[in-house]
Amino acid sequence: MFAIHDKVMYGQTGVCEITEICQKKFGRQTAAYYVLHPLYGEDTTIYCPVDSAPASMRALLDKREVRSLLREMPQLPAQWIENDAKRHTAQAQVLHTGDHRALMQMIKSLHIRRRERTAEGKRFHQADERALKEAEALLYREFAQVLGVEPEEIPAMLGA
Repeated sequence: MFAIHDKVMYGQTGVCEITEICQKKFGRQTAAYYVLHPLYGEDTTIYCPVDSAPASMRALLDKREVRSLLREMPQLPAQWIENDAKRHTAQAQVLHTGDHRALMQMIKSLHIRRRERTAEGKRFHQADERALKEAEALLYREFAQVLGVEPEEIPAMLGA
């Protein structure tokens, strides 16, 4: 169970703070809800049922885990899927699961591909650019929150 003021990852919204735990009536049911506020970007309130929280919320990594992942980044192989539809499906799956290594690998692969396309004088696909921005936001904001730095400092730590 989480507590008020805990920082959590909530789905694809990213890092949120639990500001309240309350009873709410939605429809005919009254249930306990976590009241979440995203720490980056959105100025919104999210109500997450306490009973279903394990499926949509998780605790942030700790500093040791983040530092370990940062050290792994250079060794992660870049992987590129040529077929646009298959690549975008794979990217959506990575964003949905929030797997840290898969996010790092996706970010690395997209950065490499963008550099290649730029060197060839070609444009980088807009869907790939959106996926890159979403992946970076999820990963960098969590890492920044854990390490006590700004998200803009994380790319240098990753060597991205």
